Amino acid sequence: MSETAAVILARRRLQGEVAALLPQGLRPQNFAQAFALQQQVAALLPSAIAGWKCALPTVDANGEKQVVAPLYAAELCRFPTAICPIWPSVLPQSKGLARVEPELAFVFHTDLPAKGQGEPYHKADIDAAIGGVHLALELIQSRFLPDSGALYFDQLADGLFNQGLYLGPAVAVKDVDLNQFLLSISTDDALLLQQQAQHPNGDAKAALYWLVNFLSAQGIGLTAGQAVITGSYAGVLELPIGPQIQIEFGQLGAFSLQFQPRVC
Repeated sequence: MSETAAVILARRRLQGEVAALLPQGLRPQNFAQAFALQQQVAALLPSAIAGWKCALPTVDANGEKQVVAPLYAAELCRFPTAICPIWPSVLPQSKGLARVEPELAFVFHTDLPAKGQGEPYHKADIDAAIGGVHLALELIQSRFLPDSGALYFDQLADGLFNQGLYLGPAVAVKDVDLNQFLLSISTDDALLLQQQAQHPNGDAKAALYWLVNFLSAQGIGLTAGQAVITGSYAGVLELPIGPQIQIEFGQLGAFSLQFQPRVC
């Protein structure tokens, strides 16, 4: 794909710019082009890849959709830091709010080098490489205007709505169900949300197993310290910027944070 397209998308990500589609001649037309452009953007950004977002592939009338996009160290906040910079939403219905997805992050403590087209990693190998499971929030923002008409390949090249990650505390309870929990979100003044949250695949690790072998086949390994998120337990949430917010993932744990507008 064109380096011009990668430069545009990288600049938008760094500056928090939301704009129109790329010129038609620069737009990816298939998965291979979109993924290649995504990786070109990653190479241009002045930040290491700190992990990945993923979900199990799905098929609809337009074909298969594979959810895979890098997370960047410069956009990652770690507990116990209580301040989380975020680009506020530009959507008309949520303008000025923080758009986030409650997730669990699997953090690796050993490397899983790429095997290319060789034998895939077995589930036991991947499980053994996981050092911990953390509460997390994916920070959501597309670099395309809501009415731009961006399609799946456009969004894939742009990072699939990701603008960062808040990596919360580790799940301290052993042998606990990671597939569902009671999600409660509140400020000092009000309960904002309480609902039963459930992983969209019914198995929080299913997409992780897929991701490791997909990346391996592309010549991309995972390294110790990287985090992988595998899908939102409650869709996209729209939360206030400014007040202290308490977020409880049922018996998995809890944390507090304050969203603040990100600046370049």
